[in-house]
Amino acid sequence: MPYFLGIDNGGTFVKAGIINQNGVLLGMAKEAVQTYSPKPGYVQRDMKHLWKQNASVIQRALKASGILPKEIAGISFSGHGKGLYLVQADGTPAYPGILSTDTRAWSIVEQWKRDGTQEHIRTKTAQTILACQPISLLAWLQKEEPEVLERTRWIFSVNDYLRFCLTGQANGEYTMFSGGNLINLDTGSYEKEILKLLGLEELWDKLPPLCTSDTMCGTVTQQAAAQTGLMPGTPVFAGMFDIDACALAAGVEREDSLCMVAGTWSINMYLSKQPVVNKEIDLNSISCIPGYFLVEESSPTSAGNLEWVIQNLSIQRQGISPYDLTNRWVEEHTPEEHTPVFLPFLNGNSRQPKARGAWVGLTEKHTTAQMVAAVYEGIVYSHLAHVKRLLAHRTPPKTIRLTGGAARSKMWVQMFADVLQIPVETVAGEEQGILGAAMAAGVGLHLWDSYGQAMAQMVHVHPGVFPRKEYALIYQKKYEQYCSIVQTLSPMWESWV
Repeated sequence: MPYFLGIDNGGTFVKAGIINQNGVLLGMAKEAVQTYSPKPGYVQRDMKHLWKQNASVIQRALKASGILPKEIAGISFSGHGKGLYLVQADGTPAYPGILSTDTRAWSIVEQWKRDGTQEHIRTKTAQTILACQPISLLAWLQKEEPEVLERTRWIFSVNDYLRFCLTGQANGEYTMFSGGNLINLDTGSYEKEILKLLGLEELWDKLPPLCTSDTMCGTVTQQAAAQTGLMPGTPVFAGMFDIDACALAAGVEREDSLCMVAGTWSINMYLSKQPVVNKEIDLNSISCIPGYFLVEESSPTSAGNLEWVIQNLSIQRQGISPYDLTNRWVEEHTPEEHTPVFLPFLNGNSRQPKARGAWVGLTEKHTTAQMVAAVYEGIVYSHLAHVKRLLAHRTPPKTIRLTGGAARSKMWVQMFADVLQIPVETVAGEEQGILGAAMAAGVGLHLWDSYGQAMAQMVHVHPGVFPRKEYALIYQKKYEQYCSIVQTLSPMWESWV
């Protein structure tokens, strides 16, 4: 039986796992993402340390699985989209890695909105420009630190950088680069006119050759093998944007499905034969499934907010995990109960990078448990806002497939169903990014003819959780209050220093 190594680099954890062809995770390891913020709005990581973390979790995943390195048939990746990873000609980092929660380039994006650049770009890429996308960050570097771009040889995504560390081969992958406003969706290729519109035409030769998710992009080098414990010569496949990986792992292969990822980002998406060019939809990208686009609404407003709350409110109790504890608190809370309203904008949101998180309506009678219940609700409301924009352009789905950290909480899944009033399904296993990456390796090795065949063998769907009709009006009123507060505070964020 072939085994696959899936490597998943999100905004919260670095992970590696060994998966068999039936989708069973045999062993995995993870480490918390190490980031630093030298200035407000900056979210960076040391790229050399990132590679060391990846080498470490690969070694530990191999050990945990009991699988020999020579038994690994293929390796692939799932990683956060957007952000920026720059490499010099000698293969060393040209700058710290920048994550998708970075907002330093917000003023450049605002200028592009005012002068019409964004609308010109949208006609080619079918995307709104976000502050965290490569084009925005490259423009910021050109303005603030041009020497960085002068010493840069390759413009990479996180997957591209780590694959480069394993193989020494430079490639850019379609799902990642099309999700970063760098590819013309009509032609499926880079376009010099896009860079010219952005004033970045001198960077043309720094864009790596493009490839699909299941393309073999070299093999593990002797040096990388010594660092990771892998066998030299093991095939390495391109991998994909983590939202594509999660959609695969959720079994989404048709246009009538809708998938939500509740992780660091609130990701809400569906497959379409054509991009949705209406301005109300922020993002369209090339899907890893041939012939499809991924229509996406997203923002850094999901379960990552709970991570911050747990850490900064020191939520802990001996003998119980903080997540089990917060779930217990929220289970004791009824939807009718008055809670403060939480705005999950600790990292801004896609439409207002300067938006700020807040609890609104706190009184001396509110408890920590009620504040946490508000966090759970606020995160779901952010997803709902995105889903409403998506459903304005299609018929409602019969069910929603939910993945990410929130999908591990039965109570939270029920809350999603109650708020959206649509049945919610989850899938077996917790590491959807690793599973999606494994599928790319399997398809690349021709063990399956398509991702659909891989899903049929590797994805196992749990029975759906149905909405409770009695809570529909209660949550509708609470959501309207949430929207009213966001609208009221928006002018203040626009003038925020």
